[in-house]
Amino acid sequence: MKKIIYSPGEPAGIGPDLIIKIAFDKEWESLRIPILVVGDPELFIDRSKLLKKKIKILSIKSIEELQSNKKGILQVISINKCKNKSSGKIFKSNAKYVLDNLNFAIEKTFLDKTTALVTGPLSKENIISIKKDFSGHTEHIQELTKSSDVLMMLASDKLRVALATTHIPIKDVSKKITKKLIMNKINILNKDLKDKFNIKSPTIKVLGLNPHAGENGKIGNEELKIITPAIKEMRKKNINVSLPISADTAFSSKSLKETDAYLGMYHDQVLPVLKAISFGSSINITLGVPIIRTSVDHGIALDIAGTNKSDTSSLKLAIRTAKKLI
Repeated sequence: MKKIIYSPGEPAGIGPDLIIKIAFDKEWESLRIPILVVGDPELFIDRSKLLKKKIKILSIKSIEELQSNKKGILQVISINKCKNKSSGKIFKSNAKYVLDNLNFAIEKTFLDKTTALVTGPLSKENIISIKKDFSGHTEHIQELTKSSDVLMMLASDKLRVALATTHIPIKDVSKKITKKLIMNKINILNKDLKDKFNIKSPTIKVLGLNPHAGENGKIGNEELKIITPAIKEMRKKNINVSLPISADTAFSSKSLKETDAYLGMYHDQVLPVLKAISFGSSINITLGVPIIRTSVDHGIALDIAGTNKSDTSSLKLAIRTAKKLI
C-alpha cells in the first residue's frame, strides 16, 4: 500500500498549520493514500485551537498501523517532544526535535519503497545551531541516503527548473561550476525525468552562467571552457540537451512549451521565474536519491503561523505529486 510521511518542519512556522487545515479539506479523504504525520501530538492540538479547528489525534506507533485518512483526524507518530509549541517565534530548544523528526522520516522512506516523504518548511538557521554543516533538506537527504550526488528541482504544471548549485553565496558559484558537476546534474535530470515523470525523451535546456551565456567569451569563459564541453559529452550519450543559452530569453512562451526542464547554474537564476509564474502552486522535488521526496515551495512564514492566513496549495500539490511518483 502506498503511504506518505509528512515531516512538518519548524514548529513555530506554518508547517503544522498546513496539515491541520488540509485534514479538514474535502480532498483529505479523496487523496486515497494514508498520511503519517511525524511530530508531537500536543503541538497539533495546541495549534488547532489557534486555528479554531477541532482536530483529533490518532497516535501511531508504527507505520504499519496507518489507516485511511478521515476528515478532522491526524495520524501522528511521536519521536520527540517539542520543547516550545508557540507559533511565530523560533526557539533553539526545538532544533533537535525538528532534526529528529526529519531523520526518522527519511529513514522510514528509505526502507520502504512504497512510501514517499513530504516535507514542510524548516529554519536552516535553527538546525545549524546543533548541526553546523546543515545546508538544507536536499543535502541532508543526500547525506543520510549516502547518495553520490543530488539535484534540487522545483516544479509546477507550467515549468520545471533544476539547480546546478543550491544555497551558496554568488561569489562561490563560478568556483563550483565544473565539467563533472554539469555532467552529473544533466545525467540525474535526464534519468529522473524518464524514471519518475515517465518522459521518454526529455528535452533539457541549460542556462549559461554569465549574461548572454558569455557572448562567446566576451563576458566570461565558463560557457566555453566548462559548460559547453560537458554538454557535448552528454550529447554523445543521446541526451537531448541544449548548448548554454541566455537566461534572459530562455523562458519565452515558445521555449516553455518545448522544454521538459531547465538546468540553471544557481538558485536565484531560475527560482524567481518559477515563483513569478507559479508561486503557491509549485513544489520542490529531490532528484538523484533513492527516495521520493517532495516539499512546499515556501518558507516557514512566522508572521502568519497560528492564523488561518496560510495557503495550503503548495502542500496539496506536494502530496499529490508524491503519490504519483511512488
